[in-house]
Amino acid sequence: MLDFSAGELMVVMVVALVVIGPERLPKVARTLGHLYGRAQRYVNSVKSDIERDMAIEEYRQLQQKVQAEAASLQSAVGEVEETANQKMQAINRAIADEPVASKPPIEPPKS
Repeated sequence: MLDFSAGELMVVMVVALVVIGPERLPKVARTLGHLYGRAQRYVNSVKSDIERDMAIEEYRQLQQKVQAEAASLQSAVGEVEETANQKMQAINRAIADEPVASKPPIEPPKS
């Protein structure tokens, strides 16, 4: 975020000591620390909310894909079932329509 070298940090601290004064500097530093911590917690909270929302959206998309695949599979199974039923009906009609062939007479064995 902010890139300070050690020398720059010392200059900022000396300026703060001169401007704010030695009596109020600890209180100001503590207040700034609390504000910085609060800002970090807020940013982390926002990040986690965004990540959670993204995960929920990914799960919704996955659920939609699974439902689409299930519907596709169900229609494919229905088509196979319909085809099997048609074939069975054709076989049953063929069996019912076929005339019963008379059996040839049994011939006695020749001796």
